[in-house]
Amino acid sequence: MNFFQLITTIFKIPDLRKKILFILGIFLVFRVMANIPIPGIDTERLKQFFEGNQLFGLLNIFTGGALDNLSIVMLGLGPYITATIVLQLLTMIFPTLERMYKEEGEAGRAKFNQYGRMLTVPFALIQGYGFLTLLSRQGVIDQLSPAFLGLSLVIITAGSVFLMWLGELITEKGIGNGVSLLIFAGIVAGFPLSVGQLFAQFQADPSTLPQLLLFFGMALAIIAGVVFVTEARRNIPVSYTKRVRGNRMYGGVSSYLPLSINPAGVIPIIFALSLLTFPGMIASFFQGAGGITGDIAIGVQNFFNNQWAYGALYFLLIVMFTYFYTAVTFDPKAISTNLQKSGGFVLGVRPGPSTAQYLSYILNRVLLMGALFLGIIALMPSIVQGVTHVTVFQFLVGGTSLLIVVSVVLETMRQLRSQLQMREYETF
Repeated sequence: MNFFQLITTIFKIPDLRKKILFILGIFLVFRVMANIPIPGIDTERLKQFFEGNQLFGLLNIFTGGALDNLSIVMLGLGPYITATIVLQLLTMIFPTLERMYKEEGEAGRAKFNQYGRMLTVPFALIQGYGFLTLLSRQGVIDQLSPAFLGLSLVIITAGSVFLMWLGELITEKGIGNGVSLLIFAGIVAGFPLSVGQLFAQFQADPSTLPQLLLFFGMALAIIAGVVFVTEARRNIPVSYTKRVRGNRMYGGVSSYLPLSINPAGVIPIIFALSLLTFPGMIASFFQGAGGITGDIAIGVQNFFNNQWAYGALYFLLIVMFTYFYTAVTFDPKAISTNLQKSGGFVLGVRPGPSTAQYLSYILNRVLLMGALFLGIIALMPSIVQGVTHVTVFQFLVGGTSLLIVVSVVLETMRQLRSQLQMREYETF
């Protein structure tokens, strides 16, 4: 079944049609709120600020495009994502939190998610205060009185909590992951504007046609590569012993344990970009201090302005964070223990510690390809822009945006196909 047949079949089924229309309605509410700005904004300075700052450009992606015009939902889902990541990292420090997340099943996951929702509020207040204060000092917005600052923080925090609720509504009543779908909606919302800019650029200079064709050719190749690597799996054969319970025999079957080539997703890119951006921001505050401090600040700024040095360090940090985040979220010992409890074993490998060592060995080999892939994809927008000189549709040629768009589309298509298969089984 191709894409158009799938869409036609979906809209013929009342239940699925209602879910799709529900999601589209949530998208409409989100985009309306994302275009209601807070008062006192200098739009020209705001545009210049975002063009010259990679970290806030990344944050704008995770707010669903609500940050670049300082809307009432300017923080978007950023605080919720930050709270979730922080909780996952804290599982390495607090054993109780780790047991809750990994061993207590659905009840533990529900409690863990509840902690994430609660942490969203303080993170939204801190991020909102820091961001408004920074913009005020940069002259992007007017100086804020204490009363107006407090009111703005209440509105911004309420907007983040409201978007978190909308995302969970989509997850509960719609199809796919609601948070991912809202971020996806924010990324593709700029598509019509990019089309208009592209036509304006072509009309102003028709000789750019070869560059545009080269750009879209490279974009198609990169998207195909991202889809291929995102879907790639390393299947480890697993067999289950036969067990007799009462008058029935269980087990005796073979299956596979799939290991994704890129289990860390886009998290390593976020970590690396955040770590690279903060030294430059700190150095910019001390650049005019003079003396040794000023010289160090200027040296740091010059280092990060060097594209080759910046790109090499960016690539290395992504590779390192890929291994780090996978070590946090993927535990070979726990998987080996669960396999052993269920009577499963990897062919040719003893159950227990030997299986854990074998899984770690395979994971490290597979993860090398995933880490190199993430590093290359993160650098692709700069490479393609340098070759083609095309500045629009950057989310088509790599970076965090492309990974999110591809992952969300593939996961949503998978969910839709599973929904259709369930309905086919019900007819028997």
